[in-house]
This record gives sequence, C-alpha cells and structure tokens, in this order.
Amino acid sequence: MTSLKKNIFKNGIASLVQKLIRVLEQLFLIPFFITAWGAAYYGEWLTLTIIPNVLALANMGFGSAASNSFVLEYVAGRYQKAADIQKNGIYIITLAVSAALVLSFLILFLLDYYHVFDKTLISKNNAIIAVSILMLSRLITFYTQFFDGYYRAARKAALGISLINVRSFSSILSGLLVLLCGYDIVIFAVSQLVVNLLFNLYFGYKGKKVLGWSSEYIGVKDINVIRNIARKGLGYLLTTAWQAIFFQGTTLAIRMVLGPTSVAIFNTVRALTRSVNQLYTMVNVSIFPELQYEIGSGNFSKARKLFRVSFYFTIFAALIGSSILAIFGLWFYGVWTNNLVEVPLLLWYAFVVGVLFNALWWTAGVIFKAINEPKVFAIFGITSALISVIATFFLCKYMGLNGAAIGALVLEVLMVILVLPSACKLLDMSVRDLFFRGFKDFVNTAQKIFSK
Repeated sequence: MTSLKKNIFKNGIASLVQKLIRVLEQLFLIPFFITAWGAAYYGEWLTLTIIPNVLALANMGFGSAASNSFVLEYVAGRYQKAADIQKNGIYIITLAVSAALVLSFLILFLLDYYHVFDKTLISKNNAIIAVSILMLSRLITFYTQFFDGYYRAARKAALGISLINVRSFSSILSGLLVLLCGYDIVIFAVSQLVVNLLFNLYFGYKGKKVLGWSSEYIGVKDINVIRNIARKGLGYLLTTAWQAIFFQGTTLAIRMVLGPTSVAIFNTVRALTRSVNQLYTMVNVSIFPELQYEIGSGNFSKARKLFRVSFYFTIFAALIGSSILAIFGLWFYGVWTNNLVEVPLLLWYAFVVGVLFNALWWTAGVIFKAINEPKVFAIFGITSALISVIATFFLCKYMGLNGAAIGALVLEVLMVILVLPSACKLLDMSVRDLFFRGFKDFVNTAQKIFSK
C-alpha cells in the first residue's frame, strides 16, 4: 500500500473516531447536566453559552486561512515564506483573539447594564464569571486550527486529528467529573479552559516536533502577508455566513408563511435526511490533507486523480444513503417522532434527491479550501442561499411544505452548476474528465481494494 493510501486510510479511521466522540459529546453529558443542575438551570446555561459558541465561528476564518497558506508554502519547499506565514498567522490570530475578548466583554457589560443576568435562574456573578471563562476557552482554540497545519504539512494529519480527539474526550471526562462532584457552572467552565489551554500548548509543540521545523528559518513581520491572511480569512467567514443564511433563512421563511408546526416538520425532515451527509463528509476529511499536500507539492496529476476518485466515492456513499432513506426513511421518521406528524411525500423525496445533488458539489467544495481560495466558493454559496430563501418564501405560498422542499433543492442544484465547473478549472481539468475519467479511476481503485 502506498503512503498516499495509508494516509487516507489513517485519516478515515481518525475522522470516524472524531465523529463518534462528537456524538458522545452532544448526547452523553446531557442526562448528567439535568441530574446535577436540573432542567431549568441547564436550559439557562445553554442560553448563556450562545456568546462563546458564536465566537468560535471566527476560528473558521483566520485560523483556516493561515493554516492553509502555511501548508501550501511549506510543502512547496518555500520554507522562508512558510516561516513568515507562521509568524504573521499567529500574530493575526492573537489580534483576533484580543479583539474578540474586548467585544465579548463589551457585550457582557451591556447585558449586565440592562439587567439581563438578573432575569436568569443563575446568579449574576456566577453567570458573568462562567461565560467570561468559557469565552476565553473558546478563543484559545483559534490556535488549534493553525497548529493543525503542522501535521498536514508533515503528512501526519491522522495524528493531528487523533490528538484533537483526545482533547475532545478529555473535555467530556473533565465535565463529567465536575458534574458528578456537584460543582457549579464556574468550575465547569474552568475545567474546559484548563483542558484547552494545556492541549494547545502541547499540540503546537508536538506539531513542530513532528514537522521537524528548522530554526534556520525565522519569520519576519510582513504587512502584505497579514493582509493576505485577513482577506482569505474573511472568505472563510463568509462560508459560514451563507450556511447561516440558508438554514436560518429558510426556517424564517417557512415560519412567516406556514407557521411553527411546518417549521418543526421541515427541520426534522431536513435533519434526518442530512444525516446521510456524514457518510461522505468522512471521505472529504480523509482526502483533504493529502489533496492539499499534492497541490502544494505541484503534483496536480495526482491531485486530479485523487479528486476524481473521491468524487465517485462520495456519489457511491450518497446513493447508498439516499436509497436507505427512500425505502426505510419515512418509517423511521414515524418511529422517531412517534407518528405525531405527517410528512408530505413530495417533501420527503425532494430532500432525498437533494442528498444526491449535495454529493455532487460537496467534495468539489474541498478544492477551494485545499488551494486556499475560499472567496469564490463563499460567493457561490451566498448567491445560491439568497435565491433559495426567496424561492422558499414564494413557493410556500402556493405549494405549502412541498414548495419549501423545492426551495431548499434550488440551492443544491445551483451549487452543482456553480461549484463543479469552477473546482475543475482550479485543477486544470474539465467536468467531462471528472465524470468519465473519474469513473474509470473509481472502478480501477475499487477493484484494487476489493481484490485485496
């Protein structure tokens, strides 16, 4: 087995464990929260964590931009440029953390000034202290995204993912210990801060050791590098923006036209059908580090083949998942919701078809991240999301929930039309090559896998 295949396999295993831990993180602690604090107190805590969770979204911007820029320069052998990006990347992330802290404390001050904390079940002092600590804990993770680039540049992405898994698992265990000991939200927030702080110190140190970073190359502060990272960082932030427009915008449109019951039906159906996405998200996580490495090394022929093969693996996974949804999905939905709501058939099958269209452009979207050109992808996403939300609003008036499903499908179709040709162009290939040569590459790769 070649190093490329070994790395993809290791990345896949690490990403599978990561998803299992995320499920554990989302579900495991909830009963302990409710038992230790009570449902109402826990509900107040969830409300308070909105600010730290929103702050964490900024990590998708500057951390990703600096990390991807570093990897591409390092694997291309431009070590001085990589050193400059390292220095300036950490600098701009630190600025972002500092600015976010100032903004966060300003928000806390305003909330306190208008006596928002006085209206909660949690004491005002405890609420302010706990949220402040949790904000700092979230902001520290901004550095994680950048340090992860060390592991990708060294072709040790699986190790980086595995260490992040250890961090996540440690957060769960520390939180569980706090709850079992009967401590309050302040101690819980401190436990998360300690885990994140210790992890990032080790993660950065270990990453440099794995990379074998030479002290010969010392980065210098460069305003042009800072501007480039900031510009690309805004592109990544816009990517999260279009997702918010799409998911929250369609929900709002349905609520305005059809009411809250329709919102519940639409969102539960969307949540269940989009669970299939997890199958091919693992493909993307597995191939992304190697795809970026080949691009940075200038091996575009290997990068194109890897993209073509992963494209068909994604389609294959989507076909399996959508077939299961088409045959058993409605039955499972009925069991899941205790048959309390009735789902229109067109609504259900429109979402099932949407899974297939989503698979066509989802893997192609990885190319923009691998080449570190998020702006174009973000523009495609925002354009498609706005058209989809507007279509959802008007179609709901004439077709009810079925119109909402078609409105959501509009985004998937538009993204295929916009993203697929652009991604192929970035790799200097045609859409025809992607489909026809990609199928041959997929068949050959599958034969080799199953023959062993």
